Amino acid sequence: MAKRGRRETPGSDDSHSLATRSNQHKCLPDSCEEESWSGCRRKAKKIKTFSASETLRVQSETAGTSFASNRYASLGCSVELRSEEKPRRREPSRRGRGDRREWAYTSRDLSGCRDKVVLVSYNILGVENAMKHQDLYTEVQPRFLKWRRRKKLIRNELNLYDANIVCFQEVDRFDDLADLLKKDGFEGVYKARTGEANDGCAMFWKDDRFSLVHQDNIEFKTFGLRDNVAQLCVLKMKQRVVSNAPAQSSASLLDQNQLLLVANIHVLFNPNRGDVKLGQVRLLLEKAHQLSETWGKIPVIIGGDLNSMPQSAIYQFLASSELDIRLHDRRKLSGQIDCLSANSCVKHQNRNSSSIKWMPASRQCVYRWNDDELRLATGSEKVTHLQHHLDLCSAYFGIPGSCGTRNDCGEPLATSCHSRFMGTVDYIWHTRELVPIRVLETLPIDVLKRTGGLPSKKWGSDHLALVCELAFLDR
Repeated sequence: MAKRGRRETPGSDDSHSLATRSNQHKCLPDSCEEESWSGCRRKAKKIKTFSASETLRVQSETAGTSFASNRYASLGCSVELRSEEKPRRREPSRRGRGDRREWAYTSRDLSGCRDKVVLVSYNILGVENAMKHQDLYTEVQPRFLKWRRRKKLIRNELNLYDANIVCFQEVDRFDDLADLLKKDGFEGVYKARTGEANDGCAMFWKDDRFSLVHQDNIEFKTFGLRDNVAQLCVLKMKQRVVSNAPAQSSASLLDQNQLLLVANIHVLFNPNRGDVKLGQVRLLLEKAHQLSETWGKIPVIIGGDLNSMPQSAIYQFLASSELDIRLHDRRKLSGQIDCLSANSCVKHQNRNSSSIKWMPASRQCVYRWNDDELRLATGSEKVTHLQHHLDLCSAYFGIPGSCGTRNDCGEPLATSCHSRFMGTVDYIWHTRELVPIRVLETLPIDVLKRTGGLPSKKWGSDHLALVCELAFLDR
C-alpha cells in the first residue's frame, strides 16, 4: 500500500536515481496524446443495462473506433449496496460515465490460445491500517471506511469480474473474508506478516476450476528483510467441458494436467529502503523460478503491491531481468521519492523500432553502496549486477489502453488514491507462456480527484483492483 508506513519517514536527498527503461518494454506512441478520452468513446453504441444486485453495463464493440488497436467494453462497476440505493439519486451523465471502468482488449490473434483464467490483484486496505492512519482519509466519509460495508463491495467486484484467482494484500480479517467468499465457491490460504503487524497476504481460487497442489511462503525476516511476506501456490486446473467446443474434440476438455504458479507479494513501503525492497523482489523471483522449474517449467503469474513506481529501477529489474545497482541511489530505487529530474534521463530512439527507451544521461555516475546494503539487495556484498531468470511481461503493458488511464509506458496512471498519494504501485506480471486477452482499466485522474480519495461509495479500498484475463499458449 502506498504511504501507510508511518514508522519510517523518508529523508531528503538531492541525488538523482538513474532509472532506466527496459529493453522489453515499448512506450505508447505519441499519437495517443492527441486522442482525447472523449474521442475514444464518441462513436460508442447504445449501452445495454442488466438488472442485478450490482449494476453491470456492457458497451458493444464499435468498428473503427479502436484506440491503439484495442476494443473497449464499458463495465459499470457501481457495486452499490441495496440499502444505500434508497432514495437513488440520478447523477449527471458525465460523472456516471467516468465512474465506470473500461475493459481493454488485445488485438492479437488468439487462435493458438486455450484455457483462460481471470486473475485479480487487490490491496484491500487492512482494517487496522484504516483506523491507525485516518489522516490519509480526511476527505472520505467515515461510513466508507467501515469493514462491514467494504467487504461486500469487494465481494461484488470479484463477482462482476468473474474472477478465478485472487491475490489480496493487506488482509487482517482473513476468516471473515474466507467465510464470505466461500459462498461464491472460493477456497483460500493466508500468510500473516511477521512481527507486530496484523495483516498479511491471502490467495483465493475458484474451487470448481483449480485445486491446490503445492503451497510455499517467504518470510523475508529470515533474510534480514523486514516483516513482509510472500505466497507462492501451484494450482492445477480441474477438468471441465467447454460448452462451445465439439463434443468429440480434444479441445472440448480443459487440460486437467495444466499447472500454474501464482505468486502474491506486498513489498515494504519505506521509500528510503530500496535495498530491502529490491531484496524482497529478488527473493520472490528466485523462488518463483525454482518452483516453476521443479514443476516442469510451468507458467508464472505474479500479483501484488510492489510499492514501486513504473519509472523505477525495481520495475526495470522485473521487466528487463537485470539491474546494475551502482547506477541507482539506494534511497530512490523504488521511484516513490521524486527521483527523476528534467536532466536525469534522456529519451533515446531505438534505430530498429519506434519505441522509446530510457537511458542514463551519464554513464559516469556511480553510487556507493555499503556491504550491508549490498547484502540485503543482492544477497552478497560482492554482487552489484543482478539478474533473474523469469521472462516476465506486465499484463497492462501488454494491452495498450486509454490516454485517460495510462502513462506513457503503458501502466495505469494510478492504482492507489488517498489524501497523500495518487499513483501506481500495483502490478500483474506473467511469463510468456501466457497471453493477456483483456485488462480492466483503472479510473481517470480527474475522476479520482473528484472522489476526494478512496475508499468511496463504489470502491471498497484505497487501491483499485487490477484485473487481467490470460490464456495459455498451446505448447
